[in-house]
Parts: sequence; structure tokens; C-alpha cells
Amino acid sequence: MAEWIHTQVALGLPPTHAQLHAFAERVLVVKGDTKPLGKRWVNQFIKRNPSIKAQRSQRIDSLRINGASTDIIKQWFRHLAIPKIKTIKPANRWNMDEAGLLEGQGSNGIVLGSSESRAILKTQPGSRIWTSFIECISATGQTLSPLVIFRGKTLQQQWFPPDLLKYDHWNFTASPNGWTSDAIAVEWLKKIFIPSTKPQDPQEARLLIFDGHRSHESTEFMFICFENNIHLLFLPPHSSHVLQPLDISIFSPLKRAYRKYLGDLGFQGDSTVINKRNFVHCYERARNDALTSQNIRNGWKGTGLWPISMTKPLMSSLLLENRNSAKTSKNQGSIVNSIVNTPSLMSQSSIVAWSTPRKAQEVQAQLSHYGRLSESTSTQRLLFQKLSKGFDEKDVLLASALQRIEVLEAEVEVRRPRKRKAVKLSPNSKFARIEHIHKAQLEAGDFKSETDESSEPDLPIEADNCMIVGVGPVVDLIELESGSGEE
Repeated sequence: MAEWIHTQVALGLPPTHAQLHAFAERVLVVKGDTKPLGKRWVNQFIKRNPSIKAQRSQRIDSLRINGASTDIIKQWFRHLAIPKIKTIKPANRWNMDEAGLLEGQGSNGIVLGSSESRAILKTQPGSRIWTSFIECISATGQTLSPLVIFRGKTLQQQWFPPDLLKYDHWNFTASPNGWTSDAIAVEWLKKIFIPSTKPQDPQEARLLIFDGHRSHESTEFMFICFENNIHLLFLPPHSSHVLQPLDISIFSPLKRAYRKYLGDLGFQGDSTVINKRNFVHCYERARNDALTSQNIRNGWKGTGLWPISMTKPLMSSLLLENRNSAKTSKNQGSIVNSIVNTPSLMSQSSIVAWSTPRKAQEVQAQLSHYGRLSESTSTQRLLFQKLSKGFDEKDVLLASALQRIEVLEAEVEVRRPRKRKAVKLSPNSKFARIEHIHKAQLEAGDFKSETDESSEPDLPIEADNCMIVGVGPVVDLIELESGSGEE
């Protein structure tokens, strides 16, 4: 079970307490034991296996696991060694990215309340309107004015506070979905980036690093960069959590500070409405806290983009391969010490160094070898421990295979082509019942009716007891009573 847990962690799928409990019961079922495990079995299992520890997981997109690997990072860093890129000054190296926030999503921090209550509820604004923003930072710790993108057709004056002095150099726009578009990206490049980052020497080149969003890959965007001696460097897909300075040191404290200031608005009363005006106010305060010169330089240094150091991202704990091997040596040392210092093993030793059998032939060979030995309690104990471990490993493999089969069957069922068919509801109800759904499935042809197992009509066994009466192409079968000749 411990090896299975380590394998799941290496795959990025660490099990929870409940999943481990269910999987262990599945292994017992394979062995023929249907007795359920106790409530404290998981805790006792962790105590018996020092290599296993309950930890708080960190969420990561499944695509990012393969997006940032040592091979991909090494290959991407070759771009920074290109002579034209290598000579660009740090003041002319910029990183741009877009992120978003929910206007009414506060933080779930620790609060004070009555010691007699089990939980404390904290009200927060319920707005779920998405607003995005574009930030751009340099390797020397400088930042450009932000571009805030509201969700809507056009900007409205009531979205902004009366005092606009704090937002003098800010830029605002609106889009139908609250995200950037090709036109917005080109406008940002021409109106914000190019005039704000113009070097003292017009001959000096600039470097703009960002992810491969489609709005950054438009022909017009790239041509304008070519005209202004701006080199574009796209990050590998799903690797911004390791290679992008904004993701490393800016966006996390920025969003955390925004939720903090948003939560402070709750002290104004339950009637506080979180709208675009309050969003601008909270974001301005959070931006001042997060976009400091020190945080910006730390982001560039942490990603190895300036000063150039490929070892920084390769040694990052955000890489799954590094996270899995970070504590291997430490765990191995503690495990070895705990085993060697066990009194029962220090006082007794086996005559034969038994190994865990993997095949039936190995079991037979060990038993044959055991039959030629003199009696030894420690040798017997170790042999049967190895045999038991071998069977346990096979049971775990079988349980894993059964679980995998269930997952594959579920995937096949999900991917099975289904016809689109609306469920017809009763005119007097807005809810669909089982019979309505089943009827729609039959009409779509996804399921066959149980009564429609055969296409042949059910004819009487004795043809003498019926006669055929037909008009035109219509034929009816009328069963006659036995012994009666009347039509």
C-alpha cells in the first residue's frame, strides 16, 4: 500500500484518507475478506509506515505537469542564448501577462468568535462578475500602468469613483467576456508598451516575454513588434507557473491582497455592494502592496530569466519531478533507522536472505530451499513475511487493475456517441422525471425498449386456432376460441 501511494504521488494523483481507506477495502475484497476496516485504520497505517505523511496538497493544472519538465525548460533556455537576445539590456527585458479576479470573492481567513460555536460564518459580497487586467514588469523592477478589462459592451461612467487622481495613468476598456482580444492586444502594444518602454538609444532592442495566447500571435501584433525592434519570446505551453516572473512573485500576493481589502469592506455593513467601482478601489490598494520593485526582481530571479540561470527553474519545487524526489533521501534515512533499531530484528537474524517472490516459480524455489534447512524461528518468520508481502503486492496490483477497468469503462460510456434530444416535460411541471428522460432516450435511439427485443410478431403456437382477415395491405390476426367455427 505504501508503494502504491508513492506511485500515485509520482503521477500527481495523491490519494486522500477516504480514497486510501476505500482502496484498502478493495484489496481485502480481492483476498476474500469483506469485513470493513475501522475508522482509525488510516491513522494506524500512517504510524506503521514512516515514509507516508499527511500533507496539504497544492493544486496544479493537469496540463502543467507535462508542460514544465526539465527537457522542455532546457530546450527553451537555448533561446536566451541567441546572440541578439543575449545582448539585450535588463532594462529592456519585459514580461507581460493577463490575469483576472472575481469582483466579489473574498478570503477565508482566520477570524475571532465564540469558543462555544463549531464554525463561524462570515458574510462577503456575492458578485461573481469577472474582471481581468494586463500587467507588465521589467527585469530592473519597473512596471507599466495596468490595463483593466471590464465585462460589457462599452465603458460606463458609473463604474468609476468620483476621485480619479489615483488612476491617472491607468487604462480601461470593455469586452464581451471580460478578457483580452486581438484588437485589445494590438491597442495595448501601440498605446502602452511601445511608448512607455522606448529605450534611450533607438537602436537598442527590446524583449517581450509572455505566454502563447492567440491574441499575442496575430499577424498585426507580431508585425508591429518587428517594426519597433521588439523580440517576442513565447513561454512553453503550461509552464508559466515556473518560467513567468509575474506568476512567481506578483499575481499570488496581488490576489491575496485584493481579497483582504475586499473583506475589509464587510465592516461597512451587509448593504455594501461590490461593483466595478469598489473593484477598482480594492485593486489599486492591492497593486501598491504587490507590485513592489523587490517583488518584481525576485520574480525574475526566481525564474532564472535575469540574471540568466537555468538551474533556478530546474530546481523549482513547482516541478512535479523535483517535488517527488525532494524528501527521498530524508525519508530513506528515517526508514532505515527505524527498521535497524527494531528490537525484534536486532536480537534475531535470518540464516537465509530471503527476497520477496514475484512469480510462482520463486515461491516453489524458496519453499524447496526452506525444506533443506534446519529449524530456525527467525528464518521461518522472515520467509513467511516475504511470502505474505508477495501475495499482498499481487492483491494490490489486482485491485489497481480492477479500479483501472472501472475508470476505462466509465470513459467509454462518456465518450459513446449520443444523439441530441430534448426531454419533453409535462406542461404542468418544470421538472423532468425518470419516465420523461427514459422516453427521450428511446426516441433518440440510445436505448432499446425492453419490450422490443424481437422484430417478429408474437404469433400463436397453433396456427389452426386463428384465421387471417385482411383488407388491402392491412392484416389482423384474430384468435378463435378452440372448438368454435364462427367468424
